[in-house]
Amino acid sequence: MFLTAKEVYSGNLIIVNAAHPYHEEASKIRLRPVRREVPDILLEEHTLLQLSGLMAEINGWEGIVPVSGWRSFEEQQNIFETSLQEDGEEFTRKFVALPGCSEHQTGLAIDLALKKEKVDFICPDFPYEGVCQKFRERAAAYGFIERYQEEKKRLTGIAKEPWHFRYVGRPHAQIMKEQGMCLEEYGAFLKQFPYGKRYYCWRDERMGEAQREEVQGGEQKGARSKTRKEVRISYLAAEEDFCAGETEDYEQCEISGDNQSGFIITIIKNIK
Repeated sequence: MFLTAKEVYSGNLIIVNAAHPYHEEASKIRLRPVRREVPDILLEEHTLLQLSGLMAEINGWEGIVPVSGWRSFEEQQNIFETSLQEDGEEFTRKFVALPGCSEHQTGLAIDLALKKEKVDFICPDFPYEGVCQKFRERAAAYGFIERYQEEKKRLTGIAKEPWHFRYVGRPHAQIMKEQGMCLEEYGAFLKQFPYGKRYYCWRDERMGEAQREEVQGGEQKGARSKTRKEVRISYLAAEEDFCAGETEDYEQCEISGDNQSGFIITIIKNIK
């Protein structure tokens, strides 16, 4: 598999914010309705598969409703302009992304709300208790992060949004949760691990004993685990060549652009 320049703008780990607009023309996503009852709320199909699995585990649709999924540029522009008129500039810039800079345009983000008679579209209620908290606690295991935290506002440009969840995939959501990183921090962190030279190694509890360790030049640092699989994550600058055959005996290889300057390569290795 060879990577092309435009693929930098697509994948589960793209960073979309005011500094890095979404490149819709470079991304081919397949959308599906989140619920039969609300056919206009759409998500990218693999994101929906993971969301459905999480909801099935916690019986989430009994107490949670979807509020907003994929949005077109035009819809995001209309939401932004309407909020400016009705709520003012300060509120809008805190909670509504600029048109072209919204994660909702990727199909990888969803706003959720506690099921009740009236739901606010811009700031839905998703409390830190009950079924909403159960969703939050299990989200990372299914590849979702609570995207906008108050303490990360200076990095994300968006105020705290307890209702907004973004799919980034496993194990990335779990690593970000453990390390207390937002997506912007995580992308910068992974640039320390250039492909072919150094990688971040993560072992999953569902694969075996949980261990995290850094590996340089193929030499392990730290005790060996009894696990039979491990995840290795590295970063490849866009100007460098990459061929999937170079990943040797991997079981699975996932590649995502970062919407900036390169690719995040995630390899699941078989451990003998």
